[in-house]
Amino acid sequence: MSSSMKFRTVLTAILACVTSPLALAQDQSQPHPATLPHPQVEPALESIHETIESGPFQAEWNSLEAYEIPQWYKDAKFGIFIHWGAYSVPAFGSEWYPRQMYINRGRRGDNFFEHHVKTYGPQKEFGYKDFIPQFKAEKFDAKAWAKLFKDTGARYVIPVAEHHDGFPMYDCAFTRWDASEMGPKRDIIQELSEAIRAEGMKFGVSSHRAFNWMFYVRDPSFDNADPQYADLYGRPMPFLFEDDAWDYRKSFVPQDQQFKDDWLARSCELIDKYQPDVFWFDFGITPKHQDTDHLNNSFAEHLQKFAAYYYNKTSSNEDLGIINYKFNAFPESAAVLDKERSKMAEIRKPFWQTDTAVSSSSWGYTKNQRYKTPERLVNDLVDIVSKNGCLLLNVGPRADGTIPDEDQAILKAIGDWLKVNGEAIYGTTYWKTFGEGPTSVSTGHVSESKDKPFTSEDLRFTTKDDTLYVHGLKWPENNQVTVKTLASGSELYTEEIGAITLLGSDKEIKWERSEDGVVVTLPEENASKFAYVLKVTQ
Repeated sequence: MSSSMKFRTVLTAILACVTSPLALAQDQSQPHPATLPHPQVEPALESIHETIESGPFQAEWNSLEAYEIPQWYKDAKFGIFIHWGAYSVPAFGSEWYPRQMYINRGRRGDNFFEHHVKTYGPQKEFGYKDFIPQFKAEKFDAKAWAKLFKDTGARYVIPVAEHHDGFPMYDCAFTRWDASEMGPKRDIIQELSEAIRAEGMKFGVSSHRAFNWMFYVRDPSFDNADPQYADLYGRPMPFLFEDDAWDYRKSFVPQDQQFKDDWLARSCELIDKYQPDVFWFDFGITPKHQDTDHLNNSFAEHLQKFAAYYYNKTSSNEDLGIINYKFNAFPESAAVLDKERSKMAEIRKPFWQTDTAVSSSSWGYTKNQRYKTPERLVNDLVDIVSKNGCLLLNVGPRADGTIPDEDQAILKAIGDWLKVNGEAIYGTTYWKTFGEGPTSVSTGHVSESKDKPFTSEDLRFTTKDDTLYVHGLKWPENNQVTVKTLASGSELYTEEIGAITLLGSDKEIKWERSEDGVVVTLPEENASKFAYVLKVTQ
């Protein structure tokens, strides 16, 4: 090589280094385009504001509190949640793999960071973005999924449209990093919306994007520190490089205007493209989590705008859209409270929802799931419905688009139970008391692991018209149960009992009412697996 050629080679290398995205990021006068507001956000905001101004709902809490929950949702009781994304490729630990793979510190349980380096190499050479080409969804069949969920007895289905990882599962106009352009190269949300509605179920979407702001912990040696990937990982803000950036509960820096505007544009795009019946939000819309309420929330203005836009867009429909929120992000009458992996101790008269999963270890697919039993999940459903709630139950498909056999077996078992006992669930309401028995449930955020199994003394009530349904959460060993709440002279049930039957059985049920309760003698075998239901009529 000649000296002039060597000079040109060296000069080219120097220029490449100086003009690299990482070098440009250090020059504040030349921010990388990926860190700037997307050019389509501003016109989207203008359109959003026009829809808000047209009413009838305005972007203020007083107006939004006039909202009324559609009856279909209160009648549905049971829905399916789907966590599916590029995190199903490593299939390790949990769906928080994208975050945990960048956190180099000791922790209980799986060490994501060490696993990643050992399995895939350093985070600079193989980052989360590099899983996306491996996320092919080659066996994904939206119609097969929809049929499975229909057979399960679900009345609505909510796939994750975008998780914290920043990779939308739909055709998103505000980033190149989405499932329509990369990975599957299919609009997953569109395919599911068509298939699910074709089966007669309602369709929703969930957005977890608000936490993308703080999801990825940064280090100069990681690929996520490079601003050219800011439209996936989020902007490499200085606080994300701090030693305590992993502890978002302690130091959740509120999102800035640019992020919130982008969030609003993306959220409203989902409404326009897929007309969701339900829109589910995760905790990121409340930066201080439990300490935040709708009055002091730094995200409140954008939540008000979103709700007004969504309700106005659906106000001409037969039913208004439904917003699910965590903690205290909304006034309780402006949307529907959602509790993650926990329940209510008593009846909550504003309608509410629990979201949980068939797995106790992860929402997304992993190779070593810790599955719950169908019996436990059926009992959870009954307990929740008796307290004026509904259950949103999650499954996690594999990267190829197949739903694991274990998940399917659990869903089939629940579906079989509902085929026998569904009349005591669908279209019912809570009664004067939710039930009786010694077993309490956990009510704190993500506290279901503390729950103890229900006993044969644990009963729950639902009602429809003049019929009372008594759900026994465990079959009694002696085939006899005493319903104390229905004792003669009870203030809760003053009517005469005309008949008591067991759903799914044509055998005559013997019973006797006294001051101690109604003693019911059951058949030798339950008519269905898991909880049984006594139908009490006047």
